[in-house]
Amino acid sequence: MPDHPPLILLVEDDEPIRRFVRAAMTSQGHRVMEVATGAAALEQAVLEPPDLVLLDLGLPDIDGLEVIDRLRDWTQLPVIVLSARDREADRVEALDRGADDFLSKPFGAAEMLARVRAALRRASRRASDRGEPAELRFGRLRIDLGARRVWLADQELKFTRIEYRLLTTLARHGGRVLTHGFLLREVWGPRHVDDPRYVRVFVSNLRQKVERDPSRPELIITEQGVGYRFAEPSRES
Repeated sequence: MPDHPPLILLVEDDEPIRRFVRAAMTSQGHRVMEVATGAAALEQAVLEPPDLVLLDLGLPDIDGLEVIDRLRDWTQLPVIVLSARDREADRVEALDRGADDFLSKPFGAAEMLARVRAALRRASRRASDRGEPAELRFGRLRIDLGARRVWLADQELKFTRIEYRLLTTLARHGGRVLTHGFLLREVWGPRHVDDPRYVRVFVSNLRQKVERDPSRPELIITEQGVGYRFAEPSRES
């Protein structure tokens, strides 16, 4: 990310929520641009590209999901959805459309700020990468992408082809929620997108191999009804 304070584009038509979010963001030194419609958001994102978008789905002109679609046509800047739609299906659709995270209203300032920090960190890593890193580290877990080998502390782990593909798909998107549908498409192909049982079974197998306590996972976190979030990479990775 640039050296100047992060620029946040807040897309929200509810004035009390805008005031709440603005106060939280400015308390952390972030700059905030505010718009109340989807059309204004798309225009502003082109005129002055932000570092992150906070997006309400229930906008008066364009549905927030369409705003995500249009943004993803030309940019990968992080988008966090702030929405009163709290059904699992709504969260899944927003994430599948390209949102980086989803917060259901009402939400607290601390959780929102933590999600913003995490999204900005991920964007910063993407911007600084020169191609794919040769190795990913997550505490004791080390993945050598070039050699296709994995270690837990000093012990090399063995995986089936599908287990390895699932592990590396999760790890490459560390810190981001990946839906069942996304994982099925990436690992098993488009014919299996309607059967999340594949994902659950193989995630259980992975946890047996990489977690200290598979019943209390620290690396592969379940996002109930949506999918999974892998831990963020260690700073040295």
